[in-house]
Amino acid sequence: MSYVVLARKYRPQTFAELTGQEHVSRTLQNAIETERVAHAFLFTGARGVGKTSSARILAKALNCEQGPAAEPCNVCPICREITDGSSTDVLEIDGASNTGVDDVRELRDNSRYLPSHSRYKIYIIDEVHMLSTNAFNALLKILEEPPAHVKFIFATTEPHKLPITILSRCQRFDFKRVSLAKIVARLRFIAGQEGITISDAALAMIARKGDGSMRDSLSCFDQVLAFCGSQVQDDDVATLVGVVDRRLLADLSAAVLDGDTQAALEGVGRVDSFGYNIRQFTQELIAHFRNLLVIRSVPNPAGILDLAEAELDELRRQAEHHEPQAIQRRLVLLVKAESEMAHATFPRLLLEMALLKMASLQPILPVQQLIERIKALETSAAATPELWRAPAQHAPVAASRSAAAAPAQQPVQASGGWERFVAFCLERRPAVGALLEYGSPLHYAPDRIEIGFPEGSYYLTSLQDSETLQAVRELAAEFNHQPTQVAVAAVSGNGEDAPRSLVEKKKRDRDERMNELRQEVRDHPVLVESLKVLGGEIVEIKPL
Repeated sequence: MSYVVLARKYRPQTFAELTGQEHVSRTLQNAIETERVAHAFLFTGARGVGKTSSARILAKALNCEQGPAAEPCNVCPICREITDGSSTDVLEIDGASNTGVDDVRELRDNSRYLPSHSRYKIYIIDEVHMLSTNAFNALLKILEEPPAHVKFIFATTEPHKLPITILSRCQRFDFKRVSLAKIVARLRFIAGQEGITISDAALAMIARKGDGSMRDSLSCFDQVLAFCGSQVQDDDVATLVGVVDRRLLADLSAAVLDGDTQAALEGVGRVDSFGYNIRQFTQELIAHFRNLLVIRSVPNPAGILDLAEAELDELRRQAEHHEPQAIQRRLVLLVKAESEMAHATFPRLLLEMALLKMASLQPILPVQQLIERIKALETSAAATPELWRAPAQHAPVAASRSAAAAPAQQPVQASGGWERFVAFCLERRPAVGALLEYGSPLHYAPDRIEIGFPEGSYYLTSLQDSETLQAVRELAAEFNHQPTQVAVAAVSGNGEDAPRSLVEKKKRDRDERMNELRQEVRDHPVLVESLKVLGGEIVEIKPL
C-alpha cells in the first residue's frame, strides 16, 4: 500500500477536528442547525490553516444522509464520496488553472441542473482570486440569483484581489494562523497515534517552522520522521529544520545577563561553527530577549507569547532573576546591532561588539531609590542654608501667618535652594512652577518662604489666589519634608533692590552669552580679514 503523508492522513473530517478555527466551526454549525445557510461562502486566510478542509466538512454536513447536521457522519456513501473527492455533486475547482470566462460559463450552465443524488450541488473554488475579470463578471449573475440547490464555497489567500461585487454577495470567514501551542498539541496526538517518541521541544521547533500553518507543520513532521524514524532526537530536528537551537539562545542570553563576556564570545563562535546566518541568529536572539521582557513585564505572558508550555516554563526560570529594565537595555542594543547588519561586511563583529556591551552594562538604581537620595540631599542642603541679605522695600500681601504678627524681614535667599524648589514645582505642578519663575526669593528657608512680585502684576494677582497659594504651601512642605510657611509680597517700584527672579537671571545669562559671542565673532582674525577683503559687514550673529 502506498504511503499517505500525514497532512492527508490526518486531515480534519469533522468540525471538532478542525484545529485553531473554533470561531468558524461554531458559526457554520449554528447556521446549519438554525437553517440559515447562505448560498455563498468566502474562506480567507494564510496557507494550510484549514480553508479547503472546512469547505469539504461543510459540504459533507449539508449533503450527509443523516443531515443537514452540525457534524457529518463520515460513514454514509455521500460523505465517503466527498472525502475521496469522487462526488459528482461536490466539485472542487482550482481557480488558478480555470481562470477563463469560458470555464465559469460552463460552471454556470451546469449549475442549473439538479444534483444527481445529493441534497445540494456544491462548488468549491480554491484560489478564487486567480479568476480573470471577465470570469468574475460571468460568476456574478449566478451569485445574484442562485438556484436553491446550489452552494458556492470560495477559498483564497488574497481576498483583497476579489471584486467588491463578489465580496458583498458572500459570507466571509477569516481563518486565523494556528497558534504554536495548538499545533504542538495536534502533533503530539499524531505522534501518539504513529508510535513516535519525540520531545515537546522538538515538536515546538517543528511547529515554529510551520509558522502558523498546520499543513506546513505536518509536512515538516513528515520530513523529520523520514530522517529520524520512530526515535526523534532534538539535535536531529534542529539540524534538519534549520532553526536555531533554543539551548544556544538560552546559554548566550544567560551569559550576557550574568556579565560573562568569555561565555558570550564563545557562544558566537558556536553559532558560526554551526553555520547559522549571523543576522538570522541575531533576529532569533532579539525574539528571545523580547520573550524574557514580556514574561517579566506582564502577569499573564501566556496570552501574549506564542510558545509551548515547556518553553514558557524555561523562559520563566531564566527571567525571574533579572529586572525588566536590565533586559530592555540589552534588547535595545541588540536591535540596533541587527539593523546595522543589513549593510555590514562583518556581521559577526557587530554581534560580538553588541554582546560585549550588553554583558558589560552596569546595573541601574531603581528610580524610587534615586528619588529618595535626592530628597535626602535637598533636605540636608535646605537645613544649612547659605544666606545673603540685601535691602528692599516690600509689603506683604498674602501670607501663611497674619501680617501684623510678621516681624520686619530683609530679603534673604539660600544659595541654590530656590532654584531647586522652583524646578521641583515645575515637575509636579507646571502651572504653579511657571508663576514662581517670575518671583523674587525675598526669603528662603525650610520653615518659611517669602516671594516678591511687582505691584499690580499678573503674577502677583495669580499667587494671591487662595487655591494657588495653598498649592505652593503643599509643594513647599513636600519639598522640605516639614511644614513651611509661604508669604507673597508686592515689591514696590521697579524692584531693582530685590533678588532677581529666575526668568530675569536666565535673560541676563543669555544676554551676557550673546555679548560674549558677538565680541568673539567680531575679534576672530579670519572674519576680520574676510571683511577687509570683501568689504562686507556683520548683519546678524546667531548661536549654533
